Amino acid sequence: MAEDERNTRKRSREASGPGWEVVYTGFILIMLCFFIMLCSFSTIEKSKVEHFVASFTRAVSPMPGGVKVRAGGQARHSLPDIAYDQGEMALIFQELQDAVEKFGLSEDLSFSFLRNGLVARLADKALFHLGVAEISEEAFPLLDKIGAIIAKVSYSVEIRGHTDDLPIHTDMFPSNWELSTARAVNVLRYFLETPGISAERLSAAGFGEFQPVVPNENPELRAKNRRVEFIFRLANQDGTAGDSHGEQDTK
Repeated sequence: MAEDERNTRKRSREASGPGWEVVYTGFILIMLCFFIMLCSFSTIEKSKVEHFVASFTRAVSPMPGGVKVRAGGQARHSLPDIAYDQGEMALIFQELQDAVEKFGLSEDLSFSFLRNGLVARLADKALFHLGVAEISEEAFPLLDKIGAIIAKVSYSVEIRGHTDDLPIHTDMFPSNWELSTARAVNVLRYFLETPGISAERLSAAGFGEFQPVVPNENPELRAKNRRVEFIFRLANQDGTAGDSHGEQDTK
């Protein structure tokens, strides 16, 4: 009888599957891998660390999609999953955010993600005074930083100028077409002074008031439409930039 009872208990334990020891061992192995990866970074870059931590979290989290990575005491823009698949895009996204935060312009920057690139929208007041195309001196440090980002990646960059729908009639700018185009070209010329940026990677265009992101219904909304866009695109095999379909917006 005692032998039968022992056999019954043994079969019950075997049927119940792995015990807590197996689960605990798996957890310890996961943590060991995590710390080994952290120690493997010879040069710690914030964007790479956040990229790794987010990927690791998505891999081991029991919740679908893991959790979002937040840096510091203040919530920041979350990097969409599409950007994690391309290291340079993650670098551009992170360093642009760092640049505008350094100069207190976080509220003036927004993003859209493309299938093959990234659109960074910067409010015109960060670069220009109202109604003029000359870059303000206060904007030089920010453009220097953006130029340094462009120099270290392989993306082609299109610079687009946009205005609101208020008409302009001056000797220099008969319409918003001329103002928006002159602004884009002036930014392009500024970047050409940055070492490591070839003219072949840059282009500029002006769209006037004809591609608003919000309706021009009041001064606050018009301010959102007055902007300069930096469109980072991977080149196709024929050397041309890809299309801009499939945008995914984020602030």
